[in-house]
Amino acid sequence: MDATSEVYSGSRKLHEEETAEIPETAHQISTDSWFQVGFVLTTGINSAYVLGYSGNVMIPLGWIGGVIGLIIATAISLYANALIAKLHEYGGVRHIRYRDLAGFIYGKKAYSLTWGLQYVNLFMINTGFIILAGQALKAAYVLFKDDHALKLPHFIAISGVVCAVFAIGIPHLSALRIWLGFSTVFSLIYIVIAFVLSLQDGLQAPARSYDIPGTKISRIFTTIGAAASLVFAFNTGMLPEIQATVRKPVVENMMKALYFQFTAGVVPLYAVCFVGYWAYGNKTSSYLLNNVNGPIWVKAMANIAAFLQTVIALHIFASPMYEYLDTKFGIKGSPLKIQNLTFRITVRGGYLAINTLVSALLPFLGDFMSLTGAISTFPLTFILANHMYLVAKKDKLTSAQKLWHWLNVCFFALLAVAALISALRLIAVDSKTYHVFADL
Repeated sequence: MDATSEVYSGSRKLHEEETAEIPETAHQISTDSWFQVGFVLTTGINSAYVLGYSGNVMIPLGWIGGVIGLIIATAISLYANALIAKLHEYGGVRHIRYRDLAGFIYGKKAYSLTWGLQYVNLFMINTGFIILAGQALKAAYVLFKDDHALKLPHFIAISGVVCAVFAIGIPHLSALRIWLGFSTVFSLIYIVIAFVLSLQDGLQAPARSYDIPGTKISRIFTTIGAAASLVFAFNTGMLPEIQATVRKPVVENMMKALYFQFTAGVVPLYAVCFVGYWAYGNKTSSYLLNNVNGPIWVKAMANIAAFLQTVIALHIFASPMYEYLDTKFGIKGSPLKIQNLTFRITVRGGYLAINTLVSALLPFLGDFMSLTGAISTFPLTFILANHMYLVAKKDKLTSAQKLWHWLNVCFFALLAVAALISALRLIAVDSKTYHVFADL
């Protein structure tokens, strides 16, 4: 395979007793427990994005479609991620990057294509995080001073600066450690507050409508878009990069982390999603904290917690890009070394500046969720996962198992095309309704 010698030319042994080779990397490998990795995954799915699912998923799907859709999305996401996790040491090599795994199985072209898809996926997720952080800051600000002097683009810019400072200070994914604890606390703050205040509003509010809004044609597009948002909710698009940090045995420990993510980890998401929709019906905002009523200081605390957690979560999803750049330019040694610090300020700061500009230009969060699910989450998590497993294990699979994986590949390919069309339509409609740098 052409890509193998190129990608793995710098391979080294992590421990003498290991047989699986590891590609050269500037970041740490095999240092984290499965529990810490489980918290990394849980941080991703319980980020401030959960505050948007009541409006962006439940409204287009309704009670039946929303509940069933979330349960199915949870199950198929666990299944697809398990397929990828089981290929981590395929061929006697640790595949610490998604593109490395694809390149090893298919060749050099697939390596480049997968890296492109993953880059788009993570860039758009991070763009969404900065929009979320800006919305949270704005929501906190207007509680005390609703003078419209500062608008959403201003808060997005502030968020971008804070994210850049955090990215400069945290050199790699394993260095998050205590920040994962803070992230969990921040998540619990805004989830519990959103849950309690929504429950209180729902008990006091008059009857509300759960009818799915829009014309028949628009409902088709919003339903498909919501389906893309469903898979976006549970998937990172960077599982091999996260699995690279877990200690041996890597497959067994990663499966423990995945089971933690898709059991205990999804409970907060389900709770706030369902209660938010129950409380406000089809008037639920795409940012749930905009709906809730309660003491100003409580809502302010929830919004600030959402902002701070978003800064940490963004760093997780930006880490593959940071690892690529650090490795490519030979950034090693102490993170505080002037050369390394200058590199992070310049490169990571520049990367997040681009993210921030796009966020301010097109602050349509729901559209970004749908588009990301369509063009990258479906291909990376479902199409590639099933096909790579099919190719890697073809001699060990029965005819029925092969047929099953092919059906998955075809189904998710069709769904990805439909979701892409739907997401582009949603963006086109919103672009006509709002101008660039809109104050939503």
